[in-house]
Amino acid sequence: MFHKEGFKIILITFVSVIVSFLIVDNFVSILWLRYLLFFTLLTFLILILQFFRNPKRNGILNEDQVLSPVDGKVVVIEEVFEKEYFNDKRLQVSVFMSPINVHVTRYPIGGKVVFSKYHPGKFLVAWHPKASEENERTTVVVENNKQIKVLHRQIAGALAKRIVNYAKVGDDAVQASDSGFIKFGSRVDLFLPLGTKINVSLNDKVKGGESIIAEL
Repeated sequence: MFHKEGFKIILITFVSVIVSFLIVDNFVSILWLRYLLFFTLLTFLILILQFFRNPKRNGILNEDQVLSPVDGKVVVIEEVFEKEYFNDKRLQVSVFMSPINVHVTRYPIGGKVVFSKYHPGKFLVAWHPKASEENERTTVVVENNKQIKVLHRQIAGALAKRIVNYAKVGDDAVQASDSGFIKFGSRVDLFLPLGTKINVSLNDKVKGGESIIAEL
């Protein structure tokens, strides 16, 4: 299954690869070069298909648990001052995505979307200390039935040139369902209440919609 954000790109890539195959087949007579170009085109198509895949996830939904919003590696676990929405201290957990990870962003908790904002910005590498404040990003806050709020922030990286955010204020957020998509590598930050039990460690690999990041 592929994500809807990739349908247009997949179609364009598929047509381009087919046309390129025909051109190579008709105009490249050197056998080894022809096979090399065939292999390169096929590899490119496979990479595009892999990037936009949208596998079904079977996480157990629980309002007392925070699921990972994306696939990737945990690169930050620290107490920080969150100044965009909460204006107080929070526990930050950040997950970095490589270009080969699934790039669907999922709601970490269920509830009501109470804040959603897009910020234009730079395209610093995702692990840059100022990326969370200066890069293109979106901030979404969901409040669950127990009035606990969790913020997740999509952050563009050096390769990510488009962030898609589906969350609108007032929407019902279903835990583990799609809240957005980031194209070509980036990271997502989670901001959790102090005292939250963190269930992951630095460098852990996590799966969006399945891995339990924390317990509220």
